[in-house]
Order: sequence, then C-alpha cells, then structure tokens
Amino acid sequence: MKLIKAEVLGYCMGVRRAVSLAKEALKAAAGVYPVYTVGPLIHNPQVLEQFRAQGLEVLDEVEYLEDSSSVLIIRAHGISPQLETTLACKCARMVDATCPIVKKSQIQARSLTGAGYCLFLAGEQHHGEVIGIKGYAPDCLVIAHPGEVKEAAENLYHRTPHVKTALLGQTTIAPDEYQCIARAIQVYFPNLEIIDSICKATRDRQQALIKLCTQVDALLVVGGRESANTRRLLAIAQTQGKQAWLVEAASEIPLEIRAYPTIGLAAGASTPDELIDVIAQALS
Repeated sequence: MKLIKAEVLGYCMGVRRAVSLAKEALKAAAGVYPVYTVGPLIHNPQVLEQFRAQGLEVLDEVEYLEDSSSVLIIRAHGISPQLETTLACKCARMVDATCPIVKKSQIQARSLTGAGYCLFLAGEQHHGEVIGIKGYAPDCLVIAHPGEVKEAAENLYHRTPHVKTALLGQTTIAPDEYQCIARAIQVYFPNLEIIDSICKATRDRQQALIKLCTQVDALLVVGGRESANTRRLLAIAQTQGKQAWLVEAASEIPLEIRAYPTIGLAAGASTPDELIDVIAQALS
C-alpha cells in the first residue's frame, strides 16, 4: 500500500496562534490561578485533552465563571461582543485568541450593518464562529446551504425590495458552496455585495485535497468531528468520487482501507502534526 500526503495539511495560522497563547497563559498561571475558555479553544479532542491535563478548563456557560482571579482565553472561533463584555467583568484578565481572519469578519459584519446593509451570513447556524459573528450583526440572515436561500431572500425582498445586501461567509466554507449561495441570493438582489471572507488556509487545504484525489484510490481525513473545515474536507473527497473516512485517532482507521493500493492522507486545520505522524505511521 502506497501513502501520499496532501501538500498542505495540519495547523493553520489561527489555530497555531491560539494554541501558543493558551500555552503561554498556562505557563504564567503556574497553577496559582485558574485558566478557562468558554467553549473549546479549537476543535480537536486530543489537543483539548492535553490542555485539560495542564489545567485549562473549558466552560459551557458564563455563569460558571465565578473566580475573579482567573484568566479567560477567547477561543479561536471568537465570541460575540455581548459575551465578551459580560466575561470582562468576571475575570482578572482576558486573552484574545480569536483567529485574525475571524476577527476581520466580525469587524466587517459590524461595519456592513452599520452602513445599512442587510447581511446574509453563509455558514453553520450553531457553529461558534457564526454565533460570534452574528453578535456583531444581530439581524443577519444565516444560510447553511443554498436550499435555504429562497425562503430567506424572498421574504426579505417582499419586505424591503430595495435594501442594500451583502454576503459574508464562515471562513471555512467551501468556495463552490459560497458561490452557489451567492448566485441564489442574486436572483432577488442582483447588486449583492460578496465579501471574500474564506480563509486562505481553508482554500489551500481544499485545493490540495482535490489534487490529492487525482493521485489516490481512497483517503483518510484526520481531525476532530466537531471541526467544520475537517468535515468539509471529507465532503469534498466524497464529491470527488473517492471512498473517504474521517478519523480522530489511529484506532479508528478502518480495516477495509488496506484493500486500496494508494491511500491519501489529509488533515484539518486544527489537527496537530504529531497526530498526523501517528496516523501515517499506523498506515505504513
């Protein structure tokens, strides 16, 4: 069996930065005061478990944050400004580990709505990044896939047919899907302003995967199942007509993969290099 790795895989800049900031915060705390994140820092279970063992506690609800001496790390996906204001009163210090690309989208969302645009936000309704961006544009219309456009755009058109509109996308959305959503909105609002908000790291990984699909018989995508960009890599591989699996650990490698002569290995933007190496070693 031959193994070929994607040309681009593993940590993106935003994830690497968040992980580095968390390590620095834990080192400075030295166990003297608690360090928290609200929601997972990144979407990778192994990394989160390593941080948990070092003392980083993941909170689901703001009210659980009761120690005013604590340090709070804002997750890589960002949070809403309302939540950030609430948290600032409940901790000694905040560390903003929001990915700079996501931060740019947050600022753009606020700027567009402030300029009178009705904003369409293409992404997963319950994803942390989308929830955070929506906090900067509370009236935005979240579109998860092209099939949701008709009802949202039609209703908006009937209410305010001449409103200025703009489209902003979750940074990890597939470019083809983003363009499909844009075209569907343009049926109702031809002057739609389309913001190029897809992260370059996402594009690079998706393009590398498409190229890899031409070289292999089947693929493994390594990463967390909660990771939107990792799930999209899996979906892209499947749309390319390849048998593909998403695995979080070497123990999940399917036995049937050994029936394929050439295997491709890709990984999401929140997958650490050491896990990729472990999976590659297990395959070989």
